[in-house]
Amino acid sequence: MKIQIKHLVRTFGANRAVDDISFEFASGNIFGFIGPNGAGKTTTIKIMATLDRPDSGDVLYDGVSAVLYPEKIRRVVGYMPDSLPDYRDIQVWEYLDFFARAFGLRGALRRKVLQDIEEFTQLGEIRFKYLAALSKGMKQRVSLARSLVHNPQVLVMDEPAAGLDPRARLDLRSLLKILAGQGKAILLSSHILSELQDICNGAVIIEKGKLLSAGTLEQLLQTAEGAPAADAASTAPEAPRRSHVVIEIAGAPEAARLKLLEHPLVAAAEIHGEREIHAEISGGDAEASQVVGTLFAAGIVVTGYRRNELGLEELFMKITTGKVQ
Repeated sequence: MKIQIKHLVRTFGANRAVDDISFEFASGNIFGFIGPNGAGKTTTIKIMATLDRPDSGDVLYDGVSAVLYPEKIRRVVGYMPDSLPDYRDIQVWEYLDFFARAFGLRGALRRKVLQDIEEFTQLGEIRFKYLAALSKGMKQRVSLARSLVHNPQVLVMDEPAAGLDPRARLDLRSLLKILAGQGKAILLSSHILSELQDICNGAVIIEKGKLLSAGTLEQLLQTAEGAPAADAASTAPEAPRRSHVVIEIAGAPEAARLKLLEHPLVAAAEIHGEREIHAEISGGDAEASQVVGTLFAAGIVVTGYRRNELGLEELFMKITTGKVQ
């Protein structure tokens, strides 16, 4: 399934919470939705889940409009909010059973579906507990289970890892990888960028309601370096790849830095500490090997070399400015 967010605009009074946002992702992918507090992530997710309507723009699921046909879209989208209600008189199985019935599951089929979901999300041992008595991690499991009741093709998740302990985050990450492997398209917002780094195929970065960048990590890196992000549908040639490397030397860092800058493939070189030089090189490993070879040829002792690719945290800091609504 292909999900296209097209020129979404949503205002609340004088506040333009979502300001002409467009991006897309597809089945089998996990995309991180990243931005500061107040950037418009939750509003966008609610529009995608048909819980809110945009002032203009639309969300298309394989070409079907979420604005014009919300009842159709609710059959293919699973929405996981950032918190679960603290009902004191509803047990876990009752809560899930209610939503299964709401989606039209009946009899033996409903019981089989709920059994499978409880097993997948490991809720069997707490199925008779009341929602208000659950820990944060267990509540997130129940919320995920509820979003999966109707076997949606798309999952939109608002801060699913917020407040979870390390083990619960690892468990959630494993579940999401399994779901993506089953062909589901997943968009999740999170402030834990190190977690997104390990599971996401790409990311969407917004700030103050505006889209700053969207695409794979490689495309985001191009944007951060000042090059236009590549469009997956574009036939234009890709921008030259750049590698960020750390070169460790035995001494004379300034001489090594100057020698690196003489090389035509080296765009930048900075000294870090007494033994490291961080360099930006046009190309991949083969080109980096050529550059390091010039240091050997100049008699400079190289004691170590490693790639230092930008992660989501570094990309986020390079692309955003810290503005809020």
